[in-house]
Amino acid sequence: MKPRKGHIASLFDLQSVTSGISTTLVLLLLGMVVFFVLAAGNLSVYVRERINFSVILSDDTKERDIPRILKELNAQPFIRSTQYVSKEQALKEQTEAMGTDPADFLGYNPFGASIEVKLKSEYTNTDSIARIEEWIRERANVREVVYQKELIDAVNDNIRSISLLLLGLAAILTFVSSVLINNTIRLTIYSQRFLIHTMKLVGASRGFIRKPFLRRNFWMGLLSAALADVVLWTAANWLVGREPELTEVVTPVVMTQVSVAVLLFGIVITGLCALFSINKYLRMKADVMYHI
Repeated sequence: MKPRKGHIASLFDLQSVTSGISTTLVLLLLGMVVFFVLAAGNLSVYVRERINFSVILSDDTKERDIPRILKELNAQPFIRSTQYVSKEQALKEQTEAMGTDPADFLGYNPFGASIEVKLKSEYTNTDSIARIEEWIRERANVREVVYQKELIDAVNDNIRSISLLLLGLAAILTFVSSVLINNTIRLTIYSQRFLIHTMKLVGASRGFIRKPFLRRNFWMGLLSAALADVVLWTAANWLVGREPELTEVVTPVVMTQVSVAVLLFGIVITGLCALFSINKYLRMKADVMYHI
């Protein structure tokens, strides 16, 4: 009993849906890896630019000198932001933190006025900070520069290690994703190998035979990538909605780059895998097809 034509069409449609779902899941995994790699760069900047150090001003610094000092600091290319903390404000903050007023038993305010400085991310390494510290110490009205060198070194080391780990993971998962998509497409075209052979027998050119398969896989790659992008954007919006501070890490630029990467990878890899698989069966002899 020969299978009905409608049954064959349904089976082919089922294969298309199955292949599309498999490709979407793989592209979703790849998109997550690209997202983590790109977001890690923003997270690195976010963490680095929140490392600050204190410029302790000398006791003879007048209030009228503060705007000039702030202006001089903010004019430097390595400064991201500055904030002046007066002696009174420093005393108030320490009193709240300690639960007691040091001035009550000391008889005077032991804290000096200071300027909290945050650097741009590209200057938050040990060598740059050492030069910046030396430059600041040479300024008038500066008594001391205080920062946590160990913390900065630890942050830089951890960021470096995480970046290398993510790049290695991205390379591995890109390879795995390519293999999975290739196997999915090969299985789909494998089921059509005798159709390819029949088209060869009736005199169809190789370009004519390739065209429907390449067109079908182009649309499958495009739709799968679009679906994966929708899932990734939805997840990113949900994440930012739960943690608004992540807006500096999960930015529209990052998500656009992720979407473009997934889209290009989906189209290119499905097209190439389909091309290689079709060419394999175009070169294959009929007697070999019955033994694979």
